[in-house]
This record gives sequence, structure tokens and C-alpha cells, in this order.
Amino acid sequence: MSTLVGTDPQPDTTPERRPTGRSVLMCRPEHFEVVYRINPWMDPAAPTDTNLALAQWQTLHDTYVGLGFDVQLIDPIEGLPDMVYAANGGFVLDGIAYGAKFTHAERQPEGPAYMRWFDDAGFDVRVPAEVNEGEGDFLLVGDTVLAGTGFRSDSGSHEELGRVFGRDVVTLTLVNPSFYHLDTALAVLDPTPGQEHIAYLPSAFDEASVALLRERYPDAIIVDEADAAILGLNSFSDGFNVVIASRAADFERQLREHGYNPIGVDLSELLLGGGGVKCCTLELRR
Repeated sequence: MSTLVGTDPQPDTTPERRPTGRSVLMCRPEHFEVVYRINPWMDPAAPTDTNLALAQWQTLHDTYVGLGFDVQLIDPIEGLPDMVYAANGGFVLDGIAYGAKFTHAERQPEGPAYMRWFDDAGFDVRVPAEVNEGEGDFLLVGDTVLAGTGFRSDSGSHEELGRVFGRDVVTLTLVNPSFYHLDTALAVLDPTPGQEHIAYLPSAFDEASVALLRERYPDAIIVDEADAAILGLNSFSDGFNVVIASRAADFERQLREHGYNPIGVDLSELLLGGGGVKCCTLELRR
């Protein structure tokens, strides 16, 4: 007679995800339309619907309010249709606002507009000498700033950012024009020091950057090409709730498996300008 010996179930090693408060800056897309082409997503010949963009943006805004976020607004300026992508307006940390200096002439007036808002809001504003597009290419993970280059922000801005904030800045090189900002190819899911967690698309980076990401974040979520192609990675997390593109089905599945609460929103109209959830969201860290 044999005896079956049971095995103890493996413990669940998924960390407990906890939401933390967020303060963000947004800009209503009152003047949104695609009238020029500065990234592969934009096609001036294709029609855009400003009212639909406003309705979709409002859903994102109301989602943040429902999560308890402090949502601040900057007034949109006529003639600046991309101002809705607030993440590009600067990088804010420790009460300091490092301003943006845009690559393309069409967006360059946005830099001073955002810096005026930061100054009026009581932030210590630092005017950039180097070309950079704010939180589009600068993402805080723990005590480190991941900094993208290759299409928009110059690598010299990484050194400038490091001097301004006294933080470790790690350069990542983007190689796919469809993922022209770091926040289109990499999402910060939990920035808490000691439990940093990200998601990213390896094919958006050069080999050295992928090797660095694998070494630093071995438990990262790897997002598939289909979800990345609708800017699924362009998401915003409070450490538990992750607001993502509603069509990013596999990313949603992976987030649930890792203990997060994904919340899908449809920003398909704003995608015509090359932006998604994160592009519309600039975090204000005092």
C-alpha cells in the first residue's frame, strides 16, 4: 500500500499593491486637430473630431478625479493643438519644475506656457538649456530617473536634469520612430523605492538599453507588439490602479496577474496625434 504525500501550495509572491495619492496637470484639447506631421501617428489628411477628443479626455479627467487625484488644469492656447499632451510640458520633482525645450518648431511655444504655469503654481522653475520634452522622456522609478533619447530629448538634457535634481539619471535609447518618447515604450507601474516595477516593449530600444532594463528590472512586464501599437504602455499608475488604453487586452491581463487594477479608457481620437493616457498627464511632485 502506497501513501500519497501532498505538497504544500507555493506561496503567492505577488506584492500587495497599494494606491498612493497623485497630483497631476492636464490640458483640455479645445484646439486639438492634426494640422502638421511630427511623428508617424499624425496624418494631416485624416479628419479629426475635436468634440470627440474633448469627450474622451473628459473621461480620463473624471477617472482621475474618481480615484482621488488632485487634478490641476492649464489653459489651452489657440494654435497649439498638441498642448493637450501635458506630459511633455516639463518634469516636476521635489517642488522643482524643469521646463521643456521642444524639438519641433510647432510645439516650441508650449515650453514657456508651461513654465509660466509652474511659476504661478509656486514651483521653483528651471529654464532648460538643452532640448528635452519633459516627462515624455523622463520617468521617475524609485530614486532614479529613466531618460529617453533618440528622437526628441537630447542626451545632454539627461546631464542637465541630473544636475538640477541631484538624482541618478539612466539613459535609454529609443530606435523605433513610432515610439518616439520614452513614455510610449515604458510604463512605471510602481515607483516606490525598493519595489520598483515597470512594463516595457523591448523592440523600442537598442540592445544596450534592453540589457540594462533586464538587469535592473528582471520582474518587469513585457508588453506585446499589438498592445504597444495602440500606445498601451502610455499609461498612468498610482501603484495599484493603472489607467490604460481600453484595447490593450493582454497588458490588462498581465496587470491583473501582477496584482494591479487596470482601468481602460478610450483615447482613440487623441491617438491620432500620437498620444495616450500618459501623454495627457504630467505628474506634479512637490
